Amino acid sequence: MDTITKVAVRIFVGGVRPLPASGRLSGIFKLPVSGAVHLGPVGFDGDVQADRRVHGGPDKAVQLYPADHYAELERLFPSLRGRLGAGAIGENLSCEGLDESGVRVGDTWRLGRALLQVCQPRNPCWKIDEKLACEGVAAAIARSRRTGWYWRVLRTGVVEPGDALELVDPGDPALRLDLMLELVQREQAPLEALQRLARAPAIAQNWKRKLEQRIAWLREQGGA
Repeated sequence: MDTITKVAVRIFVGGVRPLPASGRLSGIFKLPVSGAVHLGPVGFDGDVQADRRVHGGPDKAVQLYPADHYAELERLFPSLRGRLGAGAIGENLSCEGLDESGVRVGDTWRLGRALLQVCQPRNPCWKIDEKLACEGVAAAIARSRRTGWYWRVLRTGVVEPGDALELVDPGDPALRLDLMLELVQREQAPLEALQRLARAPAIAQNWKRKLEQRIAWLREQGGA
């Protein structure tokens, strides 16, 4: 993919609602904003997560899912045709033309008056399947490595509908998200590549811990 430095986005926020089958509360239901909204250190005003153990926080402040991926999901799951579109699986930002091959861990982008930094891929969860009443969607997203990603907020500020994401400081090309996801899905990932990823200054802390655990395990196997 050619380097993209500016892209239009749509913004979505939502409160907590019960999922249709289990009744468990979730913040996966999002609606487009109609006016200016403040982006703080843990996300947009009005955006809520039900389970803060695994959602939300500084390293999951804002979530983007590329709108172009929905066509592939509809191809894989025909029952979803006409039911998918921007905001459907809980993302805060939606865009076209930018995907995991065009962003790197550490990329810093401006959105309105705020600054965002890419820090980890999304890990799709079972709530996607329940919201859509379609089993296997989350697993397909993970397998395809079309996961979208999370941003941390480096500078808070007001964002308005119509604001565009603008790249202001690109990260290391070796830390492209598609390459990162391919690496961690390998059964025998190169130790050096995992170490480089774990040392990336911008990597989210939960990813850093998981990588360090895998590196330690690989070293033990090598020693054995």
